[in-house]
Amino acid sequence: MALFRAIATVGGWTMMSRVLGFARDVGIANVLGAGMVTDAFFIAFKFPNLFRRLFGEGALNAAFVPLYAGRAEAAENEDSPEDNPENGPDGATRFAGEVAGALTLFMLVFTLIAMGAMPWIMSAIAPGFADDPAKFALTVELGRIAFPYLLFMTLSALLSGILNAQGRFGAAAAAPILLNIVLLGALALIHLGIVGAPGPGLAYGVALAGALQFAMLALVARRAGLLPRVPRPRLTPGVRRLIVLMVPGVVGAGVVQINVMIGDVLASFLAEGSVSYLYYADRVNQLPLGVVGVAVGIALLPLLSRHLKAGRDKEAAESMNRAIEVSLLLTLPAAAALVAIPDAIVLTLFERGAFGPAAAAATADALRAFAIGLPAYVLIKALSPGFWAREDTKTPVQIAAGAVGLNIALALVLMGPLAHAGIALATALTAWVNAGTLAFLLARRGLFRADRRLVRRGGRMVLSAGLMAAALVGGAYLLAPWFAGGLETRAPALLILVVGGAAVYFAAAQLLGAARFSEVKAMLRRRR
Repeated sequence: MALFRAIATVGGWTMMSRVLGFARDVGIANVLGAGMVTDAFFIAFKFPNLFRRLFGEGALNAAFVPLYAGRAEAAENEDSPEDNPENGPDGATRFAGEVAGALTLFMLVFTLIAMGAMPWIMSAIAPGFADDPAKFALTVELGRIAFPYLLFMTLSALLSGILNAQGRFGAAAAAPILLNIVLLGALALIHLGIVGAPGPGLAYGVALAGALQFAMLALVARRAGLLPRVPRPRLTPGVRRLIVLMVPGVVGAGVVQINVMIGDVLASFLAEGSVSYLYYADRVNQLPLGVVGVAVGIALLPLLSRHLKAGRDKEAAESMNRAIEVSLLLTLPAAAALVAIPDAIVLTLFERGAFGPAAAAATADALRAFAIGLPAYVLIKALSPGFWAREDTKTPVQIAAGAVGLNIALALVLMGPLAHAGIALATALTAWVNAGTLAFLLARRGLFRADRRLVRRGGRMVLSAGLMAAALVGGAYLLAPWFAGGLETRAPALLILVVGGAAVYFAAAQLLGAARFSEVKAMLRRRR
Protein backbone atom coordinates (compact mmCIF):
# COMPACT_ATOMS: atom_id res chain seq x y z
CA MET A 1 0.00 0.00 0.00
CA ALA A 2 1.49 3.34 -1.09
CA LEU A 3 0.37 5.02 2.13
CA PHE A 4 2.43 2.75 4.39
CA ARG A 5 5.52 3.04 2.20
CA ALA A 6 5.23 6.83 2.27
CA ILE A 7 4.73 6.89 6.06
CA ALA A 8 7.78 4.66 6.49
CA THR A 9 9.91 6.90 4.25
CA VAL A 10 8.89 10.15 5.93
CA GLY A 11 8.99 8.61 9.41
CA GLY A 12 12.46 7.15 8.89
CA TRP A 13 14.03 10.44 7.82
CA THR A 14 12.11 12.30 10.50
CA MET A 15 13.41 9.89 13.13
CA MET A 16 16.97 10.65 12.06
CA SER A 17 16.26 14.37 12.22
CA ARG A 18 14.68 14.05 15.68
CA VAL A 19 17.64 12.06 17.00
CA LEU A 20 19.98 14.81 15.81
CA GLY A 21 17.56 17.32 17.28
CA PHE A 22 17.89 15.60 20.64
CA ALA A 23 21.65 15.77 20.35
CA ARG A 24 21.29 19.48 19.61
CA ASP A 25 19.02 20.08 22.62
CA VAL A 26 21.23 18.02 24.91
CA GLY A 27 24.14 20.18 23.74
CA ILE A 28 22.21 23.40 24.43
CA ALA A 29 21.23 22.14 27.88
CA ASN A 30 24.82 21.14 28.64
CA VAL A 31 26.46 24.34 27.35
CA LEU A 32 23.82 26.93 28.28
CA GLY A 33 21.51 25.24 30.82
CA ALA A 34 18.11 26.83 31.47
CA GLY A 35 18.42 30.58 31.97
CA MET A 36 18.35 33.97 30.27
CA VAL A 37 20.19 33.06 27.05
CA THR A 38 18.23 29.85 26.46
CA ASP A 39 14.90 31.52 27.25
CA ALA A 40 15.74 34.33 24.81
CA PHE A 41 16.93 31.96 22.06
CA PHE A 42 13.98 29.60 22.36
CA ILE A 43 11.48 32.45 22.08
CA ALA A 44 13.41 34.03 19.19
CA PHE A 45 13.57 30.67 17.39
CA LYS A 46 9.98 29.68 18.14
CA PHE A 47 8.56 32.82 16.55
CA PRO A 48 9.73 32.13 12.96
CA ASN A 49 9.31 28.42 13.62
CA LEU A 50 5.65 29.01 14.50
CA PHE A 51 5.06 30.84 11.22
CA ARG A 52 6.94 28.10 9.37
CA ARG A 53 4.50 25.55 10.73
CA LEU A 54 1.51 27.80 10.11
CA PHE A 55 2.39 29.13 6.64
CA GLY A 56 4.63 26.37 5.37
CA GLU A 57 3.90 22.95 6.84
CA GLY A 58 0.40 24.09 7.82
CA ALA A 59 -1.68 26.38 5.63
CA LEU A 60 0.45 26.24 2.48
CA ASN A 61 0.68 22.44 2.55
CA ALA A 62 -3.04 22.07 3.31
CA ALA A 63 -4.08 24.38 0.47
CA PHE A 64 -1.38 23.83 -2.17
CA VAL A 65 -1.09 20.02 -2.25
CA PRO A 66 -4.78 19.31 -3.08
CA LEU A 67 -4.79 21.97 -5.82
CA TYR A 68 -1.49 20.82 -7.32
CA ALA A 69 -2.28 17.09 -6.96
CA GLY A 70 -5.73 17.62 -8.46
CA ARG A 71 -4.25 19.22 -11.57
CA ALA A 72 -1.71 16.42 -11.92
CA GLU A 73 -4.29 13.66 -11.32
CA ALA A 74 -6.69 15.08 -13.89
CA ALA A 75 -4.26 14.19 -16.66
CA GLU A 76 -4.67 10.51 -15.79
CA ASN A 77 -8.49 10.58 -15.79
CA GLU A 78 -11.30 12.04 -17.83
CA ASP A 79 -9.88 15.58 -18.08
CA SER A 80 -7.08 15.66 -20.61
CA PRO A 81 -4.57 18.50 -20.66
CA GLU A 82 -5.81 19.44 -24.13
CA ASP A 83 -9.38 19.89 -22.88
CA ASN A 84 -8.35 21.84 -19.79
CA PRO A 85 -4.88 23.45 -19.89
CA GLU A 86 -4.90 23.91 -16.10
CA ASN A 87 -4.70 20.13 -15.70
CA GLY A 88 -1.87 17.73 -16.40
CA PRO A 89 1.86 17.99 -15.66
CA ASP A 90 2.33 21.29 -17.51
CA GLY A 91 -0.66 22.88 -15.82
CA ALA A 92 0.47 21.70 -12.39
CA THR A 93 3.99 23.05 -12.97
CA ARG A 94 2.64 26.37 -14.25
CA PHE A 95 0.44 26.67 -11.17
CA ALA A 96 3.41 25.95 -8.90
CA GLY A 97 5.43 28.70 -10.62
CA GLU A 98 2.63 31.23 -10.17
CA VAL A 99 2.43 30.38 -6.48
CA ALA A 100 6.22 30.62 -6.11
CA GLY A 101 6.29 34.10 -7.60
CA ALA A 102 3.53 35.48 -5.41
CA LEU A 103 4.84 33.70 -2.31
CA THR A 104 8.39 35.00 -2.71
CA LEU A 105 7.25 38.62 -2.96
CA PHE A 106 4.92 38.30 0.01
CA MET A 107 7.49 36.61 2.24
CA LEU A 108 10.20 39.18 1.41
CA VAL A 109 7.91 42.03 2.44
CA PHE A 110 6.66 40.16 5.50
CA THR A 111 10.20 39.34 6.64
CA LEU A 112 11.38 42.96 6.40
CA ILE A 113 8.33 44.24 8.28
CA ALA A 114 8.69 41.61 11.01
CA MET A 115 12.39 42.35 11.54
CA GLY A 116 11.64 46.06 11.89
CA ALA A 117 8.74 45.44 14.27
CA MET A 118 10.58 42.85 16.39
CA PRO A 119 10.49 44.90 19.67
CA TRP A 120 6.70 45.15 19.48
CA ILE A 121 6.40 41.49 18.44
CA MET A 122 8.46 40.31 21.39
CA SER A 123 6.43 42.53 23.71
CA ALA A 124 3.39 40.57 22.56
CA ILE A 125 4.75 37.01 22.63
CA ALA A 126 7.00 37.32 25.71
CA PRO A 127 5.55 40.20 27.74
CA GLY A 128 7.08 38.88 30.96
CA PHE A 129 10.58 39.56 29.57
CA ALA A 130 9.92 43.32 29.63
CA ASP A 131 10.77 43.39 33.35
CA ASP A 132 14.35 42.42 32.48
CA PRO A 133 15.72 44.94 29.91
CA ALA A 134 18.83 42.87 29.14
CA LYS A 135 16.82 39.71 28.52
CA PHE A 136 14.27 41.55 26.39
CA ALA A 137 16.97 43.26 24.28
CA LEU A 138 18.73 39.92 23.69
CA THR A 139 15.46 38.30 22.61
CA VAL A 140 14.79 41.09 20.11
CA GLU A 141 18.32 40.81 18.70
CA LEU A 142 18.10 37.04 18.29
CA GLY A 143 14.63 37.32 16.75
CA ARG A 144 15.91 39.65 14.05
CA ILE A 145 18.87 37.42 13.25
CA ALA A 146 16.83 34.21 13.04
CA PHE A 147 13.72 35.51 11.26
CA PRO A 148 15.00 35.13 7.63
CA TYR A 149 14.79 31.40 8.35
CA LEU A 150 11.05 31.76 7.74
CA LEU A 151 11.52 33.09 4.20
CA PHE A 152 13.65 30.12 3.15
CA MET A 153 11.50 27.56 4.95
CA THR A 154 8.25 28.78 3.39
CA LEU A 155 9.76 28.41 -0.09
CA SER A 156 11.13 25.02 1.00
CA ALA A 157 7.61 24.01 2.02
CA LEU A 158 6.38 24.82 -1.49
CA LEU A 159 9.08 22.64 -3.04
CA SER A 160 8.28 19.89 -0.53
CA GLY A 161 4.62 20.04 -1.52
CA ILE A 162 5.54 19.61 -5.18
CA LEU A 163 7.78 16.63 -4.44
CA ASN A 164 5.30 15.00 -2.04
CA ALA A 165 2.39 15.38 -4.49
CA GLN A 166 4.49 13.49 -7.03
CA GLY A 167 5.21 10.69 -4.56
CA ARG A 168 8.79 11.82 -3.84
CA PHE A 169 8.82 12.01 -0.04
CA GLY A 170 12.46 11.34 0.83
CA ALA A 171 14.19 14.67 0.12
CA ALA A 172 11.57 16.82 1.84
CA ALA A 173 11.68 14.59 4.93
CA ALA A 174 15.49 14.62 5.01
CA ALA A 175 15.95 18.38 4.62
CA PRO A 176 15.34 19.29 8.32
CA ILE A 177 18.43 17.28 9.23
CA LEU A 178 20.50 20.24 7.99
CA LEU A 179 19.14 22.50 10.74
CA ASN A 180 20.35 20.15 13.45
CA ILE A 181 23.74 19.65 11.81
CA VAL A 182 24.31 23.41 11.53
CA LEU A 183 23.24 24.09 15.13
CA LEU A 184 25.41 21.26 16.43
CA GLY A 185 28.30 22.87 14.59
CA ALA A 186 27.46 26.24 16.14
CA LEU A 187 27.38 24.67 19.61
CA ALA A 188 30.79 23.12 19.03
CA LEU A 189 32.22 26.52 18.09
CA ILE A 190 30.63 28.08 21.19
CA HIS A 191 31.98 25.33 23.44
CA LEU A 192 35.49 25.76 22.01
CA GLY A 193 35.32 29.51 22.56
CA ILE A 194 35.60 30.31 18.86
CA VAL A 195 32.17 31.99 18.98
CA GLY A 196 32.01 34.24 22.01
CA ALA A 197 28.32 35.20 21.96
CA PRO A 198 26.26 31.98 22.24
CA GLY A 199 22.86 33.54 21.56
CA PRO A 200 23.73 35.28 18.26
CA GLY A 201 25.85 32.29 17.24
CA LEU A 202 22.85 29.96 17.45
CA ALA A 203 20.53 32.50 15.78
CA TYR A 204 22.85 32.92 12.78
CA GLY A 205 22.97 29.13 12.55
CA VAL A 206 19.18 29.01 12.26
CA ALA A 207 19.15 31.48 9.35
CA LEU A 208 21.98 29.64 7.57
CA ALA A 209 20.21 26.29 7.97
CA GLY A 210 17.08 27.66 6.32
CA ALA A 211 19.06 28.77 3.26
CA LEU A 212 20.78 25.38 3.00
CA GLN A 213 17.49 23.46 3.18
CA PHE A 214 16.00 25.59 0.40
CA ALA A 215 19.07 25.08 -1.79
CA MET A 216 18.96 21.32 -1.26
CA LEU A 217 15.27 20.98 -2.20
CA ALA A 218 15.65 23.26 -5.20
CA LEU A 219 18.46 21.04 -6.48
CA VAL A 220 16.41 17.86 -5.96
CA ALA A 221 13.34 19.36 -7.68
CA ARG A 222 15.47 20.53 -10.60
CA ARG A 223 17.00 17.09 -11.10
CA ALA A 224 13.51 15.56 -11.02
CA GLY A 225 12.28 18.04 -13.64
CA LEU A 226 9.79 19.50 -11.15
CA LEU A 227 11.38 22.89 -10.39
CA PRO A 228 8.89 25.47 -11.71
CA ARG A 229 9.84 28.56 -13.67
CA VAL A 230 9.00 31.57 -11.52
CA PRO A 231 7.15 34.34 -13.43
CA ARG A 232 6.58 37.86 -12.15
CA PRO A 233 4.14 37.86 -9.22
CA ARG A 234 0.50 37.95 -10.34
CA LEU A 235 -2.84 37.17 -8.70
CA THR A 236 -3.92 34.50 -11.16
CA PRO A 237 -7.14 32.52 -10.53
CA GLY A 238 -5.10 29.65 -9.12
CA VAL A 239 -3.20 31.92 -6.72
CA ARG A 240 -6.42 33.57 -5.59
CA ARG A 241 -7.96 30.17 -4.91
CA LEU A 242 -4.87 29.21 -2.92
CA ILE A 243 -5.16 32.37 -0.81
CA VAL A 244 -8.83 31.68 -0.10
CA LEU A 245 -7.90 28.24 1.22
CA MET A 246 -4.79 29.39 3.08
CA VAL A 247 -6.27 32.22 5.13
CA PRO A 248 -8.39 30.02 7.43
CA GLY A 249 -5.83 27.24 7.19
CA VAL A 250 -3.20 29.36 8.95
CA VAL A 251 -4.99 28.77 12.25
CA GLY A 252 -6.62 25.46 11.44
CA ALA A 253 -3.39 23.72 10.48
CA GLY A 254 -1.34 25.03 13.36
CA VAL A 255 -3.54 25.00 16.42
CA VAL A 256 -1.09 22.85 18.39
CA GLN A 257 1.75 25.29 17.65
CA ILE A 258 -0.47 28.26 18.51
CA ASN A 259 -1.33 26.66 21.83
CA VAL A 260 2.35 25.99 22.56
CA MET A 261 3.17 29.64 21.78
CA ILE A 262 0.37 30.78 24.08
CA GLY A 263 1.94 28.58 26.71
CA ASP A 264 5.25 30.39 26.26
CA VAL A 265 3.52 33.75 26.66
CA LEU A 266 1.98 32.63 29.95
CA ALA A 267 5.20 30.92 31.09
CA SER A 268 7.11 34.19 30.66
CA PHE A 269 5.24 35.40 33.77
CA LEU A 270 6.38 32.40 35.84
CA ALA A 271 9.76 31.68 37.43
CA GLU A 272 12.85 32.01 35.25
CA GLY A 273 13.49 28.81 33.35
CA SER A 274 9.80 28.00 32.85
CA VAL A 275 9.98 28.69 29.11
CA SER A 276 12.98 26.37 28.86
CA TYR A 277 11.28 23.59 30.87
CA LEU A 278 8.33 23.66 28.45
CA TYR A 279 10.68 23.76 25.46
CA TYR A 280 12.75 20.74 26.52
CA ALA A 281 9.61 18.76 27.43
CA ASP A 282 7.98 19.64 24.12
CA ARG A 283 11.10 18.53 22.25
CA VAL A 284 10.86 15.05 23.79
CA ASN A 285 7.13 14.97 23.09
CA GLN A 286 7.78 16.03 19.50
CA LEU A 287 9.79 12.88 18.73
CA PRO A 288 6.82 10.52 18.33
CA LEU A 289 4.63 13.39 17.12
CA GLY A 290 7.10 14.23 14.37
CA VAL A 291 7.95 10.68 13.39
CA VAL A 292 4.34 9.46 13.28
CA GLY A 293 2.04 12.49 13.14
CA VAL A 294 3.91 14.54 10.59
CA ALA A 295 4.59 11.43 8.49
CA VAL A 296 0.92 10.44 8.45
CA GLY A 297 -0.27 13.93 7.57
CA ILE A 298 2.29 14.40 4.79
CA ALA A 299 1.67 10.97 3.26
CA LEU A 300 -2.13 10.98 3.57
CA LEU A 301 -2.98 14.38 2.08
CA PRO A 302 -1.74 13.88 -1.53
CA LEU A 303 -3.12 10.34 -1.57
CA LEU A 304 -6.57 11.48 -0.41
CA SER A 305 -6.52 14.38 -2.87
CA ARG A 306 -5.84 12.08 -5.81
CA HIS A 307 -8.45 9.52 -4.69
CA LEU A 308 -11.16 12.17 -4.33
CA LYS A 309 -10.28 13.93 -7.58
CA ALA A 310 -10.62 10.58 -9.39
CA GLY A 311 -13.88 9.71 -7.60
CA ARG A 312 -12.39 6.83 -5.64
CA ASP A 313 -14.27 7.53 -2.39
CA LYS A 314 -14.00 3.96 -1.11
CA GLU A 315 -10.22 3.99 -1.44
CA ALA A 316 -10.12 7.38 0.29
CA ALA A 317 -12.06 6.01 3.28
CA GLU A 318 -9.81 2.95 3.48
CA SER A 319 -6.69 5.14 3.44
CA MET A 320 -7.97 7.32 6.28
CA ASN A 321 -8.91 4.32 8.46
CA ARG A 322 -5.51 2.72 7.98
CA ALA A 323 -3.73 6.04 8.62
CA ILE A 324 -5.54 6.39 11.96
CA GLU A 325 -4.80 2.76 12.78
CA VAL A 326 -1.06 3.10 12.27
CA SER A 327 -1.13 6.42 14.16
CA LEU A 328 -2.67 4.80 17.23
CA LEU A 329 -0.48 1.71 16.97
CA LEU A 330 2.67 3.82 17.32
CA THR A 331 1.58 6.78 19.47
CA LEU A 332 -0.36 5.01 22.23
CA PRO A 333 2.75 3.21 23.54
CA ALA A 334 4.82 6.39 23.17
CA ALA A 335 2.29 8.35 25.23
CA ALA A 336 2.11 5.60 27.85
CA ALA A 337 5.90 5.55 28.19
CA LEU A 338 6.22 9.33 28.51
CA VAL A 339 3.51 9.39 31.20
CA ALA A 340 4.96 6.39 33.08
CA ILE A 341 8.70 7.27 33.20
CA PRO A 342 9.26 10.97 32.34
CA ASP A 343 11.77 11.39 35.18
CA ALA A 344 14.01 8.63 33.87
CA ILE A 345 13.87 10.05 30.35
CA VAL A 346 14.67 13.66 31.29
CA LEU A 347 17.29 12.61 33.84
CA THR A 348 19.18 10.63 31.21
CA LEU A 349 18.82 13.03 28.30
CA PHE A 350 19.38 16.41 29.94
CA GLU A 351 20.65 16.37 33.53
CA ARG A 352 24.32 17.29 33.23
CA GLY A 353 26.45 20.39 33.18
CA ALA A 354 24.37 23.53 33.72
CA PHE A 355 21.11 21.51 33.72
CA GLY A 356 20.63 20.43 37.34
CA PRO A 357 18.19 18.16 39.25
CA ALA A 358 15.63 20.91 39.84
CA ALA A 359 15.46 21.72 36.12
CA ALA A 360 15.17 17.99 35.32
CA ALA A 361 12.28 17.50 37.74
CA ALA A 362 10.44 20.56 36.40
CA THR A 363 10.92 19.39 32.80
CA ALA A 364 9.66 15.89 33.67
CA ASP A 365 6.46 17.37 35.12
CA ALA A 366 5.83 19.24 31.87
CA LEU A 367 6.65 16.16 29.77
CA ARG A 368 4.11 13.99 31.60
CA ALA A 369 1.41 16.61 31.04
CA PHE A 370 2.24 17.08 27.33
CA ALA A 371 2.25 13.30 26.77
CA ILE A 372 -1.37 12.93 27.87
CA GLY A 373 -2.36 14.64 24.63
CA LEU A 374 0.14 12.88 22.35
CA PRO A 375 -2.35 10.54 20.62
CA ALA A 376 -4.68 13.50 20.08
CA TYR A 377 -1.93 15.58 18.47
CA VAL A 378 -1.33 12.77 15.97
CA LEU A 379 -5.04 12.17 15.34
CA ILE A 380 -5.38 15.84 14.39
CA LYS A 381 -2.71 15.24 11.73
CA ALA A 382 -4.61 12.18 10.45
CA LEU A 383 -8.11 13.71 10.52
CA SER A 384 -7.41 17.19 9.14
CA PRO A 385 -6.57 15.94 5.61
CA GLY A 386 -10.16 14.67 5.44
CA PHE A 387 -11.19 18.32 5.18
CA TRP A 388 -8.16 19.72 3.34
CA ALA A 389 -8.33 17.15 0.54
CA ARG A 390 -11.87 18.41 -0.16
CA GLU A 391 -10.57 22.02 -0.23
CA ASP A 392 -12.33 22.75 3.06
CA THR A 393 -9.97 24.69 5.34
CA LYS A 394 -12.76 26.66 7.05
CA THR A 395 -14.10 23.86 9.21
CA PRO A 396 -10.74 23.02 10.85
CA VAL A 397 -10.14 26.70 11.59
CA GLN A 398 -13.53 27.06 13.24
CA ILE A 399 -12.69 24.09 15.44
CA ALA A 400 -9.22 25.49 16.07
CA ALA A 401 -10.54 28.88 17.13
CA GLY A 402 -12.62 27.26 19.84
CA ALA A 403 -9.65 25.09 20.86
CA VAL A 404 -7.37 28.11 21.23
CA GLY A 405 -9.91 29.86 23.45
CA LEU A 406 -10.32 26.71 25.55
CA ASN A 407 -6.55 26.36 25.86
CA ILE A 408 -6.15 29.89 27.19
CA ALA A 409 -8.93 29.39 29.74
CA LEU A 410 -7.58 26.04 30.95
CA ALA A 411 -4.00 27.33 31.13
CA LEU A 412 -5.01 30.32 33.24
CA VAL A 413 -6.84 28.01 35.63
CA LEU A 414 -4.19 25.28 35.82
CA MET A 415 -0.99 27.37 35.90
CA GLY A 416 -1.90 28.57 39.39
CA PRO A 417 -1.68 25.22 41.19
CA LEU A 418 0.56 23.42 38.64
CA ALA A 419 2.79 26.29 37.35
CA HIS A 420 4.32 25.48 33.94
CA ALA A 421 3.01 21.88 34.05
CA GLY A 422 -0.53 23.30 34.13
CA ILE A 423 0.17 25.08 30.84
CA ALA A 424 1.31 21.80 29.29
CA LEU A 425 -1.74 19.95 30.61
CA ALA A 426 -4.06 22.59 29.15
CA THR A 427 -2.46 22.07 25.74
CA ALA A 428 -2.94 18.30 26.01
CA LEU A 429 -6.60 18.48 27.04
CA THR A 430 -7.34 20.99 24.29
CA ALA A 431 -5.82 18.66 21.70
CA TRP A 432 -8.28 15.91 22.68
CA VAL A 433 -11.20 18.29 22.28
CA ASN A 434 -9.86 19.35 18.87
CA ALA A 435 -9.38 15.78 17.62
CA GLY A 436 -12.76 14.64 18.90
CA THR A 437 -14.55 17.51 17.18
CA LEU A 438 -12.79 16.83 13.86
CA ALA A 439 -13.81 13.16 13.99
CA PHE A 440 -17.40 14.00 14.96
CA LEU A 441 -17.91 16.45 12.09
CA LEU A 442 -16.32 14.15 9.51
CA ALA A 443 -18.65 11.34 10.63
CA ARG A 444 -21.75 13.54 10.73
CA ARG A 445 -21.11 14.72 7.17
CA GLY A 446 -20.60 11.15 5.97
CA LEU A 447 -16.95 11.82 5.11
CA PHE A 448 -15.43 9.32 7.53
CA ARG A 449 -16.56 6.25 9.41
CA ALA A 450 -14.35 4.11 11.59
CA ASP A 451 -14.53 0.59 10.17
CA ARG A 452 -14.84 -2.52 12.31
CA ARG A 453 -11.15 -3.30 12.04
CA LEU A 454 -10.16 0.13 13.44
CA VAL A 455 -12.66 -0.06 16.33
CA ARG A 456 -11.70 -3.62 17.25
CA ARG A 457 -7.97 -3.09 17.12
CA GLY A 458 -8.05 0.38 18.72
CA GLY A 459 -9.35 -0.94 22.04
CA ARG A 460 -6.77 -3.70 22.07
CA MET A 461 -4.00 -1.18 21.41
CA VAL A 462 -5.08 0.78 24.50
CA LEU A 463 -4.92 -2.39 26.62
CA SER A 464 -1.48 -3.27 25.22
CA ALA A 465 -0.18 0.22 26.01
CA GLY A 466 -1.52 -0.05 29.57
CA LEU A 467 0.33 -3.33 30.12
CA MET A 468 3.51 -1.74 28.79
CA ALA A 469 3.15 1.28 31.12
CA ALA A 470 2.82 -1.02 34.14
CA ALA A 471 5.93 -2.91 33.08
CA LEU A 472 7.86 0.37 32.69
CA VAL A 473 6.89 1.61 36.16
CA GLY A 474 8.07 -1.65 37.68
CA GLY A 475 11.26 -1.62 35.64
CA ALA A 476 12.05 1.97 36.63
CA TYR A 477 11.65 1.02 40.31
CA LEU A 478 14.06 -1.89 39.96
CA LEU A 479 16.59 0.23 38.04
CA ALA A 480 16.42 3.22 40.41
CA PRO A 481 20.01 2.67 41.66
CA TRP A 482 21.26 2.85 38.07
CA PHE A 483 19.45 6.16 37.50
CA ALA A 484 21.05 7.53 40.70
CA GLY A 485 24.48 7.20 39.07
CA GLY A 486 26.07 9.01 36.16
CA LEU A 487 25.37 8.87 32.45
CA GLU A 488 27.36 5.63 32.17
CA THR A 489 24.64 3.83 34.19
CA ARG A 490 21.61 5.98 33.29
CA ALA A 491 21.92 5.43 29.55
CA PRO A 492 21.97 1.59 29.74
CA ALA A 493 19.09 1.69 32.23
CA LEU A 494 16.96 3.83 29.92
CA LEU A 495 17.87 1.60 26.98
CA ILE A 496 16.72 -1.45 28.94
CA LEU A 497 13.41 0.26 29.72
CA VAL A 498 12.86 1.36 26.11
CA VAL A 499 13.68 -2.03 24.58
CA GLY A 500 11.83 -3.96 27.28
CA GLY A 501 8.77 -1.71 27.10
CA ALA A 502 8.65 -2.00 23.30
CA ALA A 503 8.92 -5.79 23.55
CA VAL A 504 6.06 -5.96 26.07
CA TYR A 505 3.85 -3.70 23.94
CA PHE A 506 4.36 -5.41 20.62
CA ALA A 507 4.08 -8.88 22.15
CA ALA A 508 0.82 -7.89 23.82
CA ALA A 509 -0.43 -6.27 20.62
CA GLN A 510 0.29 -9.44 18.65
CA LEU A 511 -1.27 -11.75 21.25
CA LEU A 512 -4.38 -9.59 21.79
CA GLY A 513 -4.90 -9.03 18.07
CA ALA A 514 -4.21 -5.29 18.20
CA ALA A 515 -1.93 -5.66 15.20
CA ARG A 516 -0.81 -8.25 12.72
CA PHE A 517 2.77 -7.40 11.94
CA SER A 518 2.84 -9.77 9.00
CA GLU A 519 0.30 -7.42 7.38
CA VAL A 520 2.42 -4.35 8.05
CA LYS A 521 5.51 -6.08 6.69
CA ALA A 522 3.65 -7.10 3.54
CA MET A 523 2.31 -3.58 3.03
CA LEU A 524 5.77 -2.05 3.34
CA ARG A 525 7.17 -4.50 0.80
CA ARG A 526 4.32 -4.19 -1.69
CA ARG A 527 5.26 -2.35 -4.85
CA ARG A 528 3.41 0.88 -5.47
